Amino acid sequence: MLFVYKTVDKEGQEQNGSIDAPNIDLAISSLQRRGLIIVSIKPEIDRKERFHIVLPFTRRVSYKEIVMLSRQVATLFEAKVSVLATFRLLAQESLNPILQKVLLSVVDDIKGGISISAALGRHPKIFSDFYVNMVRAGEESGKMAESFVYLADYMDRSYALSSRAKNALIYPAFVIVSFIVVMILMVMFVVPKLSQVLMETGQELPIYTKLLIWTSDFFIMFSIPLALLLLFLGIYLFRYVSTPKGKYSFDRFKINVPYVGRLYRKLYLARISDNMNTMLSSGISMVRTLEISGDVVNNEVYKKILVEAGEAIKAGSAVSGVFSQYPEIPGVMVQMIKVGEESGKIGFVLEKLSRFYEREVGNEVDTLVGLIEPALIVVLGVGVGVMLTAILIPIYNLAQGI
Repeated sequence: MLFVYKTVDKEGQEQNGSIDAPNIDLAISSLQRRGLIIVSIKPEIDRKERFHIVLPFTRRVSYKEIVMLSRQVATLFEAKVSVLATFRLLAQESLNPILQKVLLSVVDDIKGGISISAALGRHPKIFSDFYVNMVRAGEESGKMAESFVYLADYMDRSYALSSRAKNALIYPAFVIVSFIVVMILMVMFVVPKLSQVLMETGQELPIYTKLLIWTSDFFIMFSIPLALLLLFLGIYLFRYVSTPKGKYSFDRFKINVPYVGRLYRKLYLARISDNMNTMLSSGISMVRTLEISGDVVNNEVYKKILVEAGEAIKAGSAVSGVFSQYPEIPGVMVQMIKVGEESGKIGFVLEKLSRFYEREVGNEVDTLVGLIEPALIVVLGVGVGVMLTAILIPIYNLAQGI
């Protein structure tokens, strides 16, 4: 990496130049050994980067890219490719400029003498605490390739599980939102024109037609206040959910809402079991495993349970005994963990639990989709039918009178 510097020598003469070094600390040390006093030093901006514009929606590294990166690192390590060559090659092949820059930074840090886990830990927005600890466990055990294989397998399963649950909810959400938007457009733009024609005929309108016309007038008259109210509520909810108390309340609501809550519960239990199994298999302690699992589970309710369980285990309690105190942890999971503790095969039990809950998530998704589709058909049919009836019957009566 090239650094541009400005220095002063012992005679007080200024010198400008550049120096190639793995990182800024080594560059400073090299200049100081020459007897130079550093006035300023900074990385040289590459010409390509100088004119490179990163759009807002590209300023992130997706979960899928980290999964692919882990799989590639594992493959290259198994092929006995050196650490520096591995990360340098992956940086060159990366299509994401953010990830490419991070990997080059990791290469520079490793060249500077720090460990892989420490280099990755300098980028917490991309490499989670779980990820860094798994890599550190691989360094300590001398099984780096196996650690990245564990990581890739775990992240593959986690990504597939989360994607399946999200995709199951995208379709009904899209249909419901589209239906609401179409209904609002009909009420605000189509119904007023038809109601004007019906009112001019002087006929007595049915009660449901009057109700539809009243709804249309209400939306037209109060459209701006309603839009502002919705905007205010949206901002308030967003800010509330961003607070610790709001996030905890929202996460508790997610696991308690009918039908969907059951899916979320099993998704989080599968994530906890799989994460604990992966970390314990890598030689990480139970206390540290529970602490990191709390950060990975992505639910404040279960995070609190795992953190409290870690504190209780420090005091000498068993995992199964602590978990049994929380209704969010099902009895079957508590009993299986207890069997694993007594037999000394808790990793094996957690692996079976994670596979069990993965299948349960799949079954819940299928059941939820099976229930939502007919429910949507009924709701959409009733909504469209009521609106068409309210509009067409007066028109039909008018035609009959003619």
